Amino acid sequence: MAAMHPFLELIRQRTSVESFDTRPVDEETIRALVEDAACAPSSFNIQHWRFVAVREEADRNRLCRAAFGQEQVRIAPVTFIVLGDLQGLDKLPRINREAVEIGALPQGKASAWERMAAEIYADPQLARDEVLRSASLASMTLMLAAEARGLASGALSGFDAGRVCADFDIEERYLPVMLIAVGYPADVERKQQPRLGVDEILNFDRGRRF
Repeated sequence: MAAMHPFLELIRQRTSVESFDTRPVDEETIRALVEDAACAPSSFNIQHWRFVAVREEADRNRLCRAAFGQEQVRIAPVTFIVLGDLQGLDKLPRINREAVEIGALPQGKASAWERMAAEIYADPQLARDEVLRSASLASMTLMLAAEARGLASGALSGFDAGRVCADFDIEERYLPVMLIAVGYPADVERKQQPRLGVDEILNFDRGRRF
């Protein structure tokens, strides 16, 4: 039997962590994690994601209160506030120019993308949905990157978005999508929670009732 690829092993060993040890996560590593996360796919390559890295103790305490007292936000050396840019379309012409210049995107396709994106994003609900999708893809990429770098993470969706925006001076154009606590795991046994079996979650060719 062939050995499992290291990345697949990483996926299967990753768990959501609530306990971290006291080692800090340095700025270079934080920047590398965000660079990794930015490799995620996004609609029209708009790259809606933005990240606030919360490190200082006073800020971690404030964020913990906004997260309804979930202690991992206070304990983790860094918690990322993952945002989605509801006006991310504004950057698409610049992004496309750079893509055309390096030969990654034909000019005709770039122009078509801009027309299509403008039509789609004219609908605020569709724009919001896409922001959530793209920021979520980046979030998962960041968590896997953390695991690959010997760190652990825990994603939190339970928080007061309005309070987060107010406490951290976040503009209205940015939608808080999730919090990701990151640090070195405490020396405790980590077990991944049970997952539903493939036969229960997969159908071929037809979407019959699950």
